[in-house]
Amino acid sequence: QVQVVESGGGLVQPGGSLRLSCAASGSILGIIAMNWYRQTPGKERELVAAIGSGGTASLADSVKGRFAASGDNAKKIWYLQMNNLSPEDTAVYYCNVRAYYSLSLYEYWGQGTQVTVSS
Repeated sequence: QVQVVESGGGLVQPGGSLRLSCAASGSILGIIAMNWYRQTPGKERELVAAIGSGGTASLADSVKGRFAASGDNAKKIWYLQMNNLSPEDTAVYYCNVRAYYSLSLYEYWGQGTQVTVSS
């Protein structure tokens, strides 16, 4: 049974920093990407960062220069370092792991972790 768990969310003041972690347990073969999404009530889930199988990270324009994504696909642990946070970053952040093997695509989601940026 695969489980994906995010941690590290919380309340932070504007300008502050948080580091989110995502850890997957269970057997996941053929990881091709790990993505960080965020969602606020009434809005669609937004892709914030993506880490490909080669380890290269891409960031959404809205977080470039402030966020950094990293991780280890083999160890199944990933991080989202968030700096200079603003109220607009308030959202539930989700970890999404995608794998491809035996000609099938698999997706695994975490339960989300709340990030609130407020003074």
